[in-house]
Amino acid sequence: MIALLLKLILAHVIGDFVFQPEKWVKSKEKKKHKSPYLYWHILVHLFAALVVLQFNRVYWLGVLIIIISHYIIDVLKLNLKKKLNFRWLFLWDQLAHLAVIVFVVNLYKPIFLDLNALFSPKVLLFVIALLMATVVSSIVMKVIISKWEIKGNSNKKSLDDAGKYIGIIERLLIFVFIITNNWSGVGFLLAAKSIFRFGDLTKADDRKLTEYILIGTLLSFTFSIVTGLGYNYLIKII
Repeated sequence: MIALLLKLILAHVIGDFVFQPEKWVKSKEKKKHKSPYLYWHILVHLFAALVVLQFNRVYWLGVLIIIISHYIIDVLKLNLKKKLNFRWLFLWDQLAHLAVIVFVVNLYKPIFLDLNALFSPKVLLFVIALLMATVVSSIVMKVIISKWEIKGNSNKKSLDDAGKYIGIIERLLIFVFIITNNWSGVGFLLAAKSIFRFGDLTKADDRKLTEYILIGTLLSFTFSIVTGLGYNYLIKII
C-alpha cells in the first residue's frame, strides 16, 4: 500500500512540478481549457504514472481515474483563479489531487486507519507542544512585549505580518532541533539571526529598538527551548 502511494505521489510531483515549464503555466492561465499545453500537461502525468507503475495493466483503471480527475481539477482551478485567493486555490488543488491518489490506492489496497491512534497520549502531547511553541507563544510574547511597544518606528517596506510568521517558523525550527537533540542547529539559527539583525540595528542606531528586538529574540528562543525540553521529558514518562 505504501509503495503504491509513494509511486503515485512521485508521478504527481514529476508531472505537476518537475516537467511543467513556466510557458505552459502562462498559456493555461490565459487560454484555460483551450490551451494545447494543458493537454501536454495531462499527457506528461499519464506517462509519469505509467512509468512509475511499470506499465502494469492491473492499474489501468486507477491511472484512468487519476488522469480524468486531474484534467477536471485543473480546468476548475483555471476558471476559479480570478475569483478565489491564489494561495488557497493552489492548496485546495493539490489536496484534491492527493485525495484522488489516496482513493485510487484504496481501490487496490484498502487503507485502514486506526482513529484511536490519532488520539493517543503521545500524539496529543506532540500537537500541544507544537501549538505551544508556535501559535500560543506568539500570542503570549505579544502580550508581554506590548508594554515596551515602540511607536513611530514601523517600516513601511516590511511585509504584512512578516515578523509574526518569521517568529513562528523560527520557534518551529528550534522546537524540532530540541526534540531531535540537535543543539548545534539552535546555535546556528541564533548566530544567523544575530548576523541578520546586526545590520538592521547598526543602520537604525536606536538603543530602544535594539533592546526591544533583543527581548523578543530571547523570549522566542526561551519559549521554544522550554517547550522542547518539556516535550522530551514528558514523552519518556507517558
